Amino acid sequence: MAKADRLERLDVRRIEVEAEYRDALIAALRITAAGRWGLFDHQKDKATRARTAPVIAALEELADEIEGMRDTLGLEPFALHAQFMAARGPAAPDAVGEPKQAKVWLDRLGADA
Repeated sequence: MAKADRLERLDVRRIEVEAEYRDALIAALRITAAGRWGLFDHQKDKATRARTAPVIAALEELADEIEGMRDTLGLEPFALHAQFMAARGPAAPDAVGEPKQAKVWLDRLGADA
């Protein structure tokens, strides 16, 4: 019973941390949707990357914690973080800008900009 209780507590904690990750991502997306570039790393500007680095580091830290819990619980990897990280990086010249991309993400997450 002790192991089952521990796993149940771990699952509750996982759900809390996933909600924390989602909230942090939504907050960052709202800032980007309002016009601040950098979250999706479309530009190779050092100052922008430096300004955004703490946000990305915080999301990475939460995602690492979530992945550890999911692994212990035998759950699938944390898809939201993987999808977000895949959306970052250089964009095609005809791609939408970061603010519009952030608005799409907010719509997808059900969070109004």
